[in-house]
Amino acid sequence: MTISLRGLFCGGIAAAVCVGLFLLWLWRPERQIKRHTENLFHAIEHKDWTAAASFIADDYHDQWGDDRARVLERMREGFRYVRGLQISASRVSVQVHQRRAQWSGRIWVDGGQSEVTELLKEQVNSLTTPFKLDWRHLSAKPWDWRLVGASNSGLEAPAQSTDVN
Repeated sequence: MTISLRGLFCGGIAAAVCVGLFLLWLWRPERQIKRHTENLFHAIEHKDWTAAASFIADDYHDQWGDDRARVLERMREGFRYVRGLQISASRVSVQVHQRRAQWSGRIWVDGGQSEVTELLKEQVNSLTTPFKLDWRHLSAKPWDWRLVGASNSGLEAPAQSTDVN
């Protein structure tokens, strides 16, 4: 059996079309937002603060008054004593509007036995309102999305402490 130049060309075109279709599916904004959110949760579970920071935009602000630096600091402080953290989401929906998208879903946390973990589970798992994560597309790269905000109308963060000397 001989392979002709025409056969190689047609096979190459078919392979390129298949790869192109796969990349179109992979890079759909809805899929990117879901994957970025899952990867952000995974980074938090593993306390990989460098990876978590890579998902958060420089101009991040949330309903609790946190900017990027403060939310990263709160994550480090809050999860320091939580062992075996697992974060999952249900009832997830993603709405995309041009260069902005909103992930919405119920977040469920679980982890090892400790007072901090139990408090976290009590606060988060009892919420009936969904979390909303606002994402923005930063460049022409289809995977370049960053978190710019977070909210949940049912969750109140502890007040920021101020030292008075």
